[in-house]
Amino acid sequence: MKHAAEQHGTSESPRARPAPARLDLRTTSGGGIFEYAPAPESVRPEIADRYGLFINGRFTDPTSSKRFTTINPASEDTLSEVAEANEADVDAAVKAARDALPAWSALPGRERGKYLYRIARRIQERARELAVLETMDGGKPIKESRDVDIPLAAAHFFHHAGWADKLAYAFPGRSPKPVGVCGQIIPWNFPLLMASWKIAPAIACGNTVVLKPAETTPLTALRLAEICEEIGLPPGVVNIVTGAGATGAAIVEHPGIDKIAFTGSTEVGKHIARSVAPTNKRLTLELGGKSANIIFEDASIDQAVEGIVEGIYFNQGHVCCAGSRLFVQESIADRVIAKLHDRMSTLRVGDPLDKNTDLGAINSKAQLATIERYLENGDAEGATRHTCGSGDMPSKGYFCRPTFFTGVQPSHAIAREEIFGPVLAVMTFRTPEEAISRANNTPYGLAAGVWTDKGSKIFDTAKHLDAGVVWLNTYNKFDPTSPFGGFKESGFGREGGRHGLLSYLA
Repeated sequence: MKHAAEQHGTSESPRARPAPARLDLRTTSGGGIFEYAPAPESVRPEIADRYGLFINGRFTDPTSSKRFTTINPASEDTLSEVAEANEADVDAAVKAARDALPAWSALPGRERGKYLYRIARRIQERARELAVLETMDGGKPIKESRDVDIPLAAAHFFHHAGWADKLAYAFPGRSPKPVGVCGQIIPWNFPLLMASWKIAPAIACGNTVVLKPAETTPLTALRLAEICEEIGLPPGVVNIVTGAGATGAAIVEHPGIDKIAFTGSTEVGKHIARSVAPTNKRLTLELGGKSANIIFEDASIDQAVEGIVEGIYFNQGHVCCAGSRLFVQESIADRVIAKLHDRMSTLRVGDPLDKNTDLGAINSKAQLATIERYLENGDAEGATRHTCGSGDMPSKGYFCRPTFFTGVQPSHAIAREEIFGPVLAVMTFRTPEEAISRANNTPYGLAAGVWTDKGSKIFDTAKHLDAGVVWLNTYNKFDPTSPFGGFKESGFGREGGRHGLLSYLA
């Protein structure tokens, strides 16, 4: 093909003309000429100085008068003092749930569904307030809370509202009945979304609930309690008790609980399983993970890199299914690592309430210390650390730059243990069989991702992976119609979809 100058009949040599200046669109902190102007979220939700326990349809003080503080991890400022429930408080919540069970389970499914629809609509109406509160209490970027967490929370209530009067259709040949009183314990990484995952299917099936949010992120669960009160949910159907490990243990061990649903660490999940084993309680566990992403040489590399970044860094790695192990086919390893470094260097670390921020604050000082310990372990074991991200690190708060390691061996702690932070371990493989073998070389079995342009390779790889969820040419995509859960040490049972209803039916 002729050069454009020749095609237009000019004699000017293209080499004689100066090259046009290239416009550098990177941020100043990343080495370019432009920087993003601050875009802070202007809404500041009202936060009470003190919060009580939500038992039998109203807020009440704890019997012990004990309280704990919940802080903003981005500023280390105290947000509120929250009630700490003891065994007596848990007993009161279980009694309220037990008393409400007969009338609630006898209510026609169509009528139960109306309450779930009202909760969903109210979440939508208060979405901006809830998103800001989630970010302030948990540290994740506002765009994650705003665009993912809160809409999905509403979607779970909408979805399960639709199932409330169709349970016999969902399970033909059965006469579905509620399990009873459900004790639910959720973690700090998706506070409102996890509460919705647990509460929506439970009450849609006619159960009543005693839920304990994580002690570091209780505020949106307490807002959900306010919503239950606003929409007129019958007292005792949903009870929310706040506290730390002792409160959760009181729920697990209470004889009036018929089912335990727990999302959290594998270590705590094993303890709960041992506690529940001698009883007749039903149990579902969604535990830790060390999920693998596999990039084959025929994959769309730019798409894969974006999926890797979205799968671990946009949520600070605070996802049990985060793709924290990356297996890259040897022939493209150098290209993938270079593109990964370039992409990660554009990630903006800073104020989670700034709409431009990609990585906000780590949830707590203790979690940041854990992440830093793993970073030091990676260095000590001989892996090469690549620290990326743009922007100046805030002087206060708990922040960590996005990091990945190359030269990682399967025996390294960063390749074996769940870090729960923005840290990626990169390894290579030569054949599909090797990729599958190395991906399955873990006690966990929660999730995985496969990146390739070959459909047959996608399905063949997916069916051999020991993972409860396998994403194909994407990652971390959730939908209330699709079941989620793991196996091996990542737990058992499913949440979401028709499968998730089974756990709440006798």
